[in-house]
Amino acid sequence: MRLDDPWDDAPASGWGELHGASGWGELDGAGSFAAAGHPGPVHPQRGHSAAGIYLEVQRSEAFQEVRRRYRRFVVPATLAFLVWYLAYVVVAITAPGLMARPVAGAVNVAMVAGLGQFLTTFLLTGAYARHARLRRDRAALDLRWETQEMTRGIGC
Repeated sequence: MRLDDPWDDAPASGWGELHGASGWGELDGAGSFAAAGHPGPVHPQRGHSAAGIYLEVQRSEAFQEVRRRYRRFVVPATLAFLVWYLAYVVVAITAPGLMARPVAGAVNVAMVAGLGQFLTTFLLTGAYARHARLRRDRAALDLRWETQEMTRGIGC
């Protein structure tokens, strides 16, 4: 375990999330939690240039897995939000009577749907941050550590 690793307190601060429910498995040989199904480390040949190392890391299975996890969340979430937003705009244009219908006092359907747009934005932001923390951050940090160690000593 690296002493300067910002993740070294993960078991203390997020034990319930890291063990079991989030997909983090058993302790690895260094005393840290290893992701279930985490792809192996990247080991390019020594003597490469920094650009060569970054290209090799980009082609690695570990990097591709981080990108897949990102896309599996972002693409459906973006599409769902765009459909919700466009539905709001289309209904506002095509059914102004429905949008003007009162819900409570001076509050109408359009106001509730508009506030729902803001609420959806905040909920989606929270869901994205949680997904990144639980599914991508550790793997991305591991890749960063490996890349930094591989490029150490190379004049960039």
